[in-house]
Amino acid sequence: MIRDRSGQMPVEHAEALAIQALAFLAEDPEVIGRFLAETGLGPENLRLAAREPGFLTGVLEYVMGDESLLLVFSERVRIRPTLIAVARNILSKSSGEE
Repeated sequence: MIRDRSGQMPVEHAEALAIQALAFLAEDPEVIGRFLAETGLGPENLRLAAREPGFLTGVLEYVMGDESLLLVFSERVRIRPTLIAVARNILSKSSGEE
């Protein structure tokens, strides 16, 4: 599903997964509130921050940092939780964070 013929996850799929994770966080006011508090962002600058390199990596790191959130999100998008870590690593490399 989210791997190409070489067995690798394309950057576009990793980005799409991170965007899904952000939408998942936004579904629950308490969850998105914790995310915003931890990142220091506010609703007024979230869209601007989302354009920054590394933002999507941070979204996946946030989800991975809470096992129950990780498992619920993984179930929702019907992927193994380990693929979220794969996507995080791909995004990290593509934005030059490593």
